[in-house]
Amino acid sequence: MHFWNLEYMLWVAPAFLLALWAQARVKMAYHAAQQQPAPLSGAGAARHILDSAGLRSVGIEQIPGQLSDHYDPRDKVLRLSSEVYQGRNLAAVGIAAHEAGHAIQDAHQYAPLVVRNIAVPAANFGSGAAFLLFILGAISNLTPLMLGGIVLFGAVVFFQVVNLPVEFNASTRAKQQLVALGIIDDQQLITVRKVLSAAALTYVAATLQAVLTLLYLVSQYTSRRD
Repeated sequence: MHFWNLEYMLWVAPAFLLALWAQARVKMAYHAAQQQPAPLSGAGAARHILDSAGLRSVGIEQIPGQLSDHYDPRDKVLRLSSEVYQGRNLAAVGIAAHEAGHAIQDAHQYAPLVVRNIAVPAANFGSGAAFLLFILGAISNLTPLMLGGIVLFGAVVFFQVVNLPVEFNASTRAKQQLVALGIIDDQQLITVRKVLSAAALTYVAATLQAVLTLLYLVSQYTSRRD
């Protein structure tokens, strides 16, 4: 069985097209927002948001890469790319505020984030082992192995689905805090909203691809059983 075949590509085509559109929107929105100045750098905005939330112990570090920004719940630190850490523009403060939103979620034990963190090990294992197990089952015509691969990939789908409210909520918190703390005004919020909305579409595309892939695996499994 060749997993990466035309049939599979047709199954996931909607997700692939959405991902391409989302990436294009991210680049356009990010570039436009970079041209608009902000009163603070990304690191400064994140620090202000964290301190205002009583999270002075949460650190902020500069890391290499582009759009490699993330919050590490284990070390309680925001890791921001150089462009975001140093940038004094709306793109930088929007992304930094989004990551600060994750830190606030963590501090408040936001339920979807707690579930997502618990699901990470299973999702990481499932993403690597699911296809191997499924393909071995297909080659050897052992449907229980194929079913095992489906179950493992189900952990990946579960992670992606739970991740959506986590990301959307972090963006909501970011926009609220940026305006409430006077870092940006209502007019600048329009630009920040475009950046965060475009980024959110990439998560939607990833979730859709995972769901469609799972459905494809199920269809292959049921056809073998029949």
